[in-house]
Amino acid sequence: MSRPSGFEYVVLGDGTVRITHAGRAAGTLRGARAQEFIEEVGLGDAQLVMARWTGNYKHGNERTARNHPRNRR
Repeated sequence: MSRPSGFEYVVLGDGTVRITHAGRAAGTLRGARAQEFIEEVGLGDAQLVMARWTGNYKHGNERTARNHPRNRR
């Protein structure tokens, strides 16, 4: 599984966190969720954290999906 990349985040003046992926909006966090996100980014791999918080990450079932009859060629 490849590492996520292309994520960036900006903390706005009111504490809102705006997450982008490849220059496009991927999520906006406010209040307690924004604070929790900022703390988690400081502890680990920022790209992986942003991918997880936006829902843009691999779920572990890609191989299973590839072998599904509908996807075989």
